[in-house]
Amino acid sequence: MALVTDTMTKLRKLDRKTWQQLLRVGAHILALYPLALLLRDYYYVNLGADPVREMLLRTGEPALVLLILSLAITPLNTLFGWKQLIPLRRIFGLYAFMYVSLHFLTFVWLDYGLNLQFIWDGVVEQNFVLVGFAAFILLLPLAITSNKWSQRKLGKKWKTLHKLVYIIILLALIHFWWLVKNVYYMPFLYSAVVTILLLMRWQPVKQKALRFQRRYRNWRTQNPISKERSAN
Repeated sequence: MALVTDTMTKLRKLDRKTWQQLLRVGAHILALYPLALLLRDYYYVNLGADPVREMLLRTGEPALVLLILSLAITPLNTLFGWKQLIPLRRIFGLYAFMYVSLHFLTFVWLDYGLNLQFIWDGVVEQNFVLVGFAAFILLLPLAITSNKWSQRKLGKKWKTLHKLVYIIILLALIHFWWLVKNVYYMPFLYSAVVTILLLMRWQPVKQKALRFQRRYRNWRTQNPISKERSAN
């Protein structure tokens, strides 16, 4: 118990810059963890009876989760004023693109053997492939322009461009629903979370969230732990 208390006291003494660095490191570890597990299972030939489908699922689902995490940053900032989370939005977004690229590479290379005719037929004839391909194409410009230089060059157009993420997340959900063929409960959970996150951007809900943030800040200023942290 004393060890836990000492650890919490040390954590409270960390400054904002250190917290941001820890959050960044944590975000990288979290994002790379599914890939590490996939590489381990590939090395030990532990991908089941249909390894290609397993690889598709285990590159596609992390991509969706990371997109959702990226989408969650703004609502969390709106609710709690956690501005230190904002840099994680880019990290999660770029890792999502990495997993989407691996997902696409698995499809065109391992599943379809880089046969252009087979790939074209797969995209045109299978709805879930078409939707996934559309999401990938839309995600490309977001990944390319996710840097400060592009933000300066594009100006106001940058924000407009990056609003494509709302369309992408919906396409990714549809793609995932069709890919797992309704035999997996996670699509329900992901759809519910995305619905909540999108509702948080609706102005009436956003205003209520901002009022909650003010109450939360008032509570923190009156909380002894918050005062101790501020003093440190």
